[in-house]
Amino acid sequence: MESSSYPGELHFLTNNFSLAALSVAELYRLRWQVELFFRWLKQHLRIKSFYGVSPNAVKTQIWIPISVYVLVAILKKKLAIERDLYTILQVLSLTLFGKVPVPQLLSSEIYTPDMTDIHNQLELFDL
Repeated sequence: MESSSYPGELHFLTNNFSLAALSVAELYRLRWQVELFFRWLKQHLRIKSFYGVSPNAVKTQIWIPISVYVLVAILKKKLAIERDLYTILQVLSLTLFGKVPVPQLLSSEIYTPDMTDIHNQLELFDL
């Protein structure tokens, strides 16, 4: 069976025949951006499934991660943080109740504890 399509040609289906072909293609492009955004939210903000199925529960479970995303994006921009959003979210989730200032948490310097300060550490093996 031979197709009449050209390489790289895309076909979009619609039931709105009053729209121009370019408008339909633009709507699909915008919808794809929304799909990618929600995919990012699910992957990085740990939304695996919805706990409630009522319209209010679903809206709440979508708006909370969107709010977190926006707040972290604002934080990244205001503090001129070079790390990616995923890394910032990971650091913040691990240190949620800590009393360390956020700029210090996200600084490029890596904290390594001084091993000489550990006086009461038991040895597992006698070496």
